Amino acid sequence: MEGTKAASWTVVYGGGGGDRTLVRERDQLISERETSCRKRERDGKRLRGEWECSAEAYQEESDKPGWSAAPGKAPCAAAMPRRRLVAYGGRLVAYGGSTYAMAGNETDRLSLLEFKAKISHDPFMVFSSWNETTYFCLWYGVTCGHQHQRVIELRLPSLKLAGSISPFIGNLSFLRILLLPNNSFDHEIPPQIGRLHRLKILFLQYNSMNQVSGNIPAAIGRLHRLKILNLSGNNLSGSIPHSLGNLTLLLQLFLYRNYLGGSIPASLGDCKSLILLNLFGNNLNGSIPQQIFGLTSLSIRLTLSRNCLTGPLPMEVGNLKNLGELYISENMLFGEILSSLGSCIKLETLYMGRNFFQGTILPSFSSLRGLQALDLSQNNLSGKIPDLLANMKSLQILDISYDNFQGSVPTNGVFKNSSSALVVGNNQLCGGIPEMHLPKCNFKEPENTKLTLTLKLIICIVLGLLGVTSVLYFLYVSWLRKKRRVSISSSSGNLFLNISYQSLIKATDGLSSTNLLGVGSFGSVYEGVLDEGGTIIAVKVLNLLCHRAFRSFLVECEALRNIRHRNLVKVLTVCSSADYHGNDFKALVYEFMVNGSLEEWLHPTAIEDERHQDQRNLDLFQRLDIAIDVASALEYLHYHCKTQIIHCDIKPSNILLDNEMIGHVGDFGIARFSPGNNHDASTAHSSTIGLRGTFGYAAPEYGMGNEVSSNGDMYSYGIILLEMFIGKRPTDDIFQGTLNLYSFVKTALPQGVVEIADPTLFQEREEETTRNNGHNNNITRRNKNQECLVLIFRIGVACSFEQPEE
Repeated sequence: MEGTKAASWTVVYGGGGGDRTLVRERDQLISERETSCRKRERDGKRLRGEWECSAEAYQEESDKPGWSAAPGKAPCAAAMPRRRLVAYGGRLVAYGGSTYAMAGNETDRLSLLEFKAKISHDPFMVFSSWNETTYFCLWYGVTCGHQHQRVIELRLPSLKLAGSISPFIGNLSFLRILLLPNNSFDHEIPPQIGRLHRLKILFLQYNSMNQVSGNIPAAIGRLHRLKILNLSGNNLSGSIPHSLGNLTLLLQLFLYRNYLGGSIPASLGDCKSLILLNLFGNNLNGSIPQQIFGLTSLSIRLTLSRNCLTGPLPMEVGNLKNLGELYISENMLFGEILSSLGSCIKLETLYMGRNFFQGTILPSFSSLRGLQALDLSQNNLSGKIPDLLANMKSLQILDISYDNFQGSVPTNGVFKNSSSALVVGNNQLCGGIPEMHLPKCNFKEPENTKLTLTLKLIICIVLGLLGVTSVLYFLYVSWLRKKRRVSISSSSGNLFLNISYQSLIKATDGLSSTNLLGVGSFGSVYEGVLDEGGTIIAVKVLNLLCHRAFRSFLVECEALRNIRHRNLVKVLTVCSSADYHGNDFKALVYEFMVNGSLEEWLHPTAIEDERHQDQRNLDLFQRLDIAIDVASALEYLHYHCKTQIIHCDIKPSNILLDNEMIGHVGDFGIARFSPGNNHDASTAHSSTIGLRGTFGYAAPEYGMGNEVSSNGDMYSYGIILLEMFIGKRPTDDIFQGTLNLYSFVKTALPQGVVEIADPTLFQEREEETTRNNGHNNNITRRNKNQECLVLIFRIGVACSFEQPEE
């Protein structure tokens, strides 16, 4: 091979005779190729590189069975790629390239192995294919380019992987797509990701168990080819890097549901290709930069809701002429609604609720002809409801509740349906359709008649008597208040708004263990007695060292702030203070439930039996009443709250019983607020993050990463219904393999329900019936009980079906 660079080949034989003939034929082909190369060089048509002949033409012949490369005869060796033949799956796979390409391939392979080394949990064993015997381009989730055989895609979504992201991922220099969402990666995002200059798509959202934390690396701003970046649903903190403004090709940016603080960087206004920006549910503050509203490329959605943004809405909002959805609700924005919003003529959804906007709805809104959903609730808006809202043919959802609107409510357009137009909380409104329950409008002017002297005298006497009566009544009420202290009742609001840390410590005997009622995920519950009238209370003290305890405190306060129902546990007040050591102290004070939880009645322990000499048994009708109480509470939360509330943790220990054995649903620590039909659609991106609730009661779809919904609560209710009437937990030892509580009951329907039912259901009633009415009546009652159980179990089975759509 003198005069040429030697090519390295693995000699592969087909076996049998004729090898010499094949060698001669190859020598002839080599000679022809060398002659062809020299001719092209003489003609000035030489390709780049020394002796750069067609590898394809050579490969066409060398791939014949039984072919062997003769030593010293490899043509155009400098131009031909270095190749290696690897046996895989019963066939030969060629990979490699020049010496430089081989080095690149080895770098990719080693980088992937380093990535695998950082994985601590692989339940589906996807990395079993990442081994030395399998070509790395064939590893699970890996895609290589055809030309260079370099890694261009790494896709490992929703595989329950745990561990950290190796910094060696930055060595995959040809990578274009990196998808690692819906796993359990923790620690920080390695800044080495900024070396992936070819990267176009980066998905790291919802790594929910331990969640990716730390700051967003500023190095991501060097990914100049990036088009989609999604880091949502993690524990990212710090501020949004200004370097993200360098991503001029970026189309979609998702950073929602993190803990990002600081102000929105004005440099994002340099992302001139951006069509979607979602910063929902962070701690961003300051005013909205004008540059954001200068992004005329925004066409899908701009979501800034549920942050701490302040200041007026910039006039530049009118530049978003192509925008389809705008969400700025749940901030602290103020000022008047700008007429320039009327320039956003392609808007379909506009949510501005829960801010401090004031003024009136301007006529420029009539330009929003495609508007389908409008939320202006819980602001300080006033004036009359303009007819333009009723004339918007496309408008399907309107929420102007809890403002200061006045005058008559239209009865046409969106106002024809009380569930589509929410006007509650505007005390000066009248008219509307009957379902809105507003007073009738009376705009008739009184007749201009002169009052007679007698009529004037009568009016004066009546007013005088009313005045004297009012004074006497006031004195009487004041006397009553001095005579007795106000006690907690079911109709009272927060009676102890100023309760202190010292008062709670005194009420619970210093949070002593003898007062301990139970320990939950985020804190402990103590029984206490207030000095004021000896009122018994339940105090839930948050363990702020526990992950998510503070968020649980905020969620429960938000959930219980505006809801009132006889079957919900009532929160009386909260305590947000500091203890004697200066540490934060958070507690919720509830109405005390003397009969404990449903869990204690269904599955009493030996200690509870000693505490309650009368054996704790619930008969059929008591259990049915409690089941109806829980269903009433869930119906209220799902369909009658201003914002739909998903409880997410319905189980017997969260159902408490008062002195009349009425069921009350409590513990809203992991509840979720859903937009339902009337509220901010941006929360649909939320949803839910990993498994929510308690094992055995949580809906199966939560374990697969699905969003939380009312279907999940219904599943939990169905499981509880079955548990209440057979007396077995869903985690009972008898449920093994494919047998679970659902299949256990479904198999017994309808004939075997009495056999699987809790035997204590009928014990006392049957003994009493036998004594009073004889054996025949006992059989009749047993048949009726069986019919009742069949109906109950069918409801429980229907609710606990594993497919939510069913």
